[in-house]
Amino acid sequence: MQLGNLLHDLEQSIPAERLLRRPAQMTPYESDALTAFRARPAAVVLAETQDEVIQTVRLCHQYDVPFVARGSGTSLSGGSLPVEDGVVIALNRLNRILRLDPTQRIAVVEPGVINLDVSRAAAPHGLYYAPDPSSQLICTIGGNVAFNSGGAHCLKYGMTANHVLGIKAVLPDGEIVQLGGASLEVVGPDLTGFFVGSEGLFGVALEITLRLLPKPELYRTVLAAYDSLEAAGEAVARVVASGLLPGAMEIMDALAIEAAEAAVHAGYPRDAAALLIVELEGERIQVEAEFAHLLQVIEASGPKTVTVAKDDADRARIWKGRKSAFSAVGRLSPDYLVQDGVVPRSRLGEALATIERLSRAHQLRVANVFHAGDGNLHPLILFNGRVPGELERAEALAGEIIRMCIDLGGSITGEHGVGMEKRQHMPAMFTETDLAVMAELRRALDPGEIANRGKMFPSGEAPTLRSHGPHPLERQGLISRE
Repeated sequence: MQLGNLLHDLEQSIPAERLLRRPAQMTPYESDALTAFRARPAAVVLAETQDEVIQTVRLCHQYDVPFVARGSGTSLSGGSLPVEDGVVIALNRLNRILRLDPTQRIAVVEPGVINLDVSRAAAPHGLYYAPDPSSQLICTIGGNVAFNSGGAHCLKYGMTANHVLGIKAVLPDGEIVQLGGASLEVVGPDLTGFFVGSEGLFGVALEITLRLLPKPELYRTVLAAYDSLEAAGEAVARVVASGLLPGAMEIMDALAIEAAEAAVHAGYPRDAAALLIVELEGERIQVEAEFAHLLQVIEASGPKTVTVAKDDADRARIWKGRKSAFSAVGRLSPDYLVQDGVVPRSRLGEALATIERLSRAHQLRVANVFHAGDGNLHPLILFNGRVPGELERAEALAGEIIRMCIDLGGSITGEHGVGMEKRQHMPAMFTETDLAVMAELRRALDPGEIANRGKMFPSGEAPTLRSHGPHPLERQGLISRE
């Protein structure tokens, strides 16, 4: 690694005010939303153009210095944690919507574009961008691509991978590739889907072509309160068994309700043990018919109360409480860890009972907020990092929840990614052969493992260097270069 030479060359190509070197300047970049991990990079490049990103990546490759691409830093798995003595490439200033075509229903955006801004730009054309993470007010499309983000409505519409048609990217060796295009019809391997969710290990997305959808004609949103989490989970099972496919089904427990009410005054019933939010959306005739059926199913599940959103403002209030839940939990505890495991819907009740038991065993409170429709749990483990041993207990509890998800036939992550946090759990979910193949694919594109080094894979060993040459995908004619 030739860090000194890299920094010298960066000084020649990046204006001084956008090449951060002093400790005070770099402090905001030492961590992401998983604040339990911190690392200080050698420099932060505040890129303003694609050429600056490409030049920085090429210099990092030339001098064998690791780099991490970063958007808003909302990763909850340590995915955008810097590498010690590496370079952070900050992408927030690459925030242009380059093209919005209402006829083709696509938007071509730079990686620093905020998720919600895509829908705002598309709204005058009666269109919107479907993936809606809770952090959509601040998270970037580049980060969504890296971690295959979902959101409350992923039950019906899928994850980021289902809405990205094409990607222009710079690979870790500085070469430019174009994956996919502007069409839903893909010929050959889905290399766009291959890139989405790769957590920055395959390079940096420079332009992303997004699929836009027509705004639903009608929404019907129901808020049902229950005396227990088990009852709310049973209601989810009833809705699924009924044949209905809601746009979203979300559950919040008593702690999450308390936090949301304190933060945004969403009007949730404070005496409920659990809340279930179910939303139908689509054409008016279909939604009205399905809504009558949904109300019958909900009433049969034995709720304490059932509230139906009267208008758009009422709907927005219900969702504001849910989407603020993560940050609102900060009112209940100075620190918290957010987990992101998945279990089969049929075993939600068992999973929640286990989390409650583990919470008592570790003497730590857990607030549960989750995408009930697809079994994506988001338990928030409350702790005080100033109390000796509490962080370690919180991490141990988080680890047991992840192992429970695996044991129940689920996954270690639904949308937050593996990052730094879940690396050690990869061998419990994947065989040695699985992990070896993943590593081989990564090294095919990045022999020196300079892109987001240290993330996802459990091994802390030095990377195995391989000879530089044409990438295997290029030799097979599966990627094009500029």
